Amino acid sequence: MKIIGEKINGTRKRVAQAITERDTDFIQSLAQKQTEAGATWLDVNAGTHPSREADDLIWLVETIQAVVDTPLCLDSANPKALAEAAKAVNKTPMINSINGEPERLEGILPLVVEHGCQVIALAMGGKKMPENTEARVDIIHQVIAATRAAGIPDKSIYVDPLLMTVSTNIQSGMIACDTIRTLHQSYPEVHFTLGLSNISFGLPARSYINRAFLTLAMAAGLDSAILDPLDRELRAAILAAELVLGRDRHCLNYTRAFRAGVFDSTKN
Repeated sequence: MKIIGEKINGTRKRVAQAITERDTDFIQSLAQKQTEAGATWLDVNAGTHPSREADDLIWLVETIQAVVDTPLCLDSANPKALAEAAKAVNKTPMINSINGEPERLEGILPLVVEHGCQVIALAMGGKKMPENTEARVDIIHQVIAATRAAGIPDKSIYVDPLLMTVSTNIQSGMIACDTIRTLHQSYPEVHFTLGLSNISFGLPARSYINRAFLTLAMAAGLDSAILDPLDRELRAAILAAELVLGRDRHCLNYTRAFRAGVFDSTKN
């Protein structure tokens, strides 16, 4: 299970303040803590006005790379900002994201090809959110037709099935899982990711919901998620789920993590 660390995101009040004030120490601390917790990529989202987004993204990239060498996931819908930020990275980044909108594909796919990136593909084709599995699958069929036409291999695509909160639609989790399961059958080399915390938005005791859904999604084929790698119990849940799903040969990852103190040893 690959983890995309979610915490460097300008939609968070404290991160937005750090970007505005160029608070290097705060951003670097977030980068170091997520890396130490096992993040595969660090999501980097400036979340600022398009007129300044490129400068802010570049500052974030340079600030993070000064202390960690973890690959970055450049998170923006702005092709110009992505293009500028991609020039500043030390390692091949992931790009978040494309979707079924022709303008978005035309603006971002050339960057994916130029840099040999992995890319997150949202199961969304316009401003209206697709309501069911069938609509999301149809959109991804169109997106993958475009990525294949551009010469991007399926293994470089991370499909995001658009996980929504169950507080507004109790079937949201099952729609996401069914979308993953259906697309996995059609595109066995495609990967899957999603923003895990979306499922529990607006509800109390959110970590329990996040953990329960994550296990179900992993069984459906999810192999990556945008989440908080500092959530110790969530990391333990991932290791346990991989174990029972038969993805942890000889139980080595689980037992090594236990010895390293990832688990609460009082819970037997």
